[in-house]
Amino acid sequence: MTTQNHDPKIPENYLALLESTALAHVATIGLGGEPQNDPVWFDWDGEHVKFSQTKARQKFRNLNRNPRIAFSIVDPENPYRYLEVRGEVARVEEDPDLNFISAMAKKYIGVNRYPYHQPGDERVVIFVKPRHTSQMGA
Repeated sequence: MTTQNHDPKIPENYLALLESTALAHVATIGLGGEPQNDPVWFDWDGEHVKFSQTKARQKFRNLNRNPRIAFSIVDPENPYRYLEVRGEVARVEEDPDLNFISAMAKKYIGVNRYPYHQPGDERVVIFVKPRHTSQMGA
C-alpha cells in the first residue's frame, strides 16, 4: 500500500532509509520539460536532503532553472519498500575543499577523501527541503 504525506515531515519508520547507504535516485526537470534522473550519494541533516554536484553537470543546470526536485530511495533489504520525497532546492553551498563529498565517500565507500575529483571540477552541496512524501512497504 502506498501512503502519501503532504506534511513534509519524513515518517519515523522511514528515517533509517535516509541514514542508510542506499542511493537516492534524483529527478530534475530539463530545459525542454523532460525528466532527468540519476543516482547520487546523499545525506540527511534532519531538515534537508543534501547531495554533491559539480557546476558543469546537467542536474545543476536544471536546478538553477527550476528548483523543483524529486528523489526516491529503495530499501536495499526490501525492494518493495521505498520512500519518495518531492521538494525544492533551499540553498546551494560551495564545497571548494571537497569536505562534503569526502564525507559522502567515507559513508559510501569507506575512504577519507573523495577519490574521483577531476581538476577544474567546482563542487557544490545542494540542500533540498522536502515538501511531499510518498512511501510504500512497512
